[in-house]
Amino acid sequence: MIEQRLQAALAPQRLEVRDDSHQHVGHAGARDGRGHFAVTVVSEQFQGLLPIARHRAVYAALEDLMQTDIHALQIRALTPAEADAISPH
Repeated sequence: MIEQRLQAALAPQRLEVRDDSHQHVGHAGARDGRGHFAVTVVSEQFQGLLPIARHRAVYAALEDLMQTDIHALQIRALTPAEADAISPH
C-alpha cells in the first residue's frame, strides 16, 4: 500500500520501500501492529522543495496509513539530479 500511494502521488523515477519492523520486535510502538518502514523516493516533484516540504509530500501521500499501518517512517526524498550525484549510473 505504501508503494502504491507514493507511486500515485509523486510519480517517482525510483522508489524503494523497506520494512524494518522485524528490528523493532518488543518495542512499544510495534505492539499495536503498526510497522517501521524506510522509503527512498526519487521524484522530479521534489525539485525546488526544502527537505521538510519533501517529507510533508510523502506524509500527505500516506495520510491515513500513518495512523493505521505505520508507526515509524524513515524518509529519503531526492530529486533525480541529487540521486545521480550520490550514485552515478
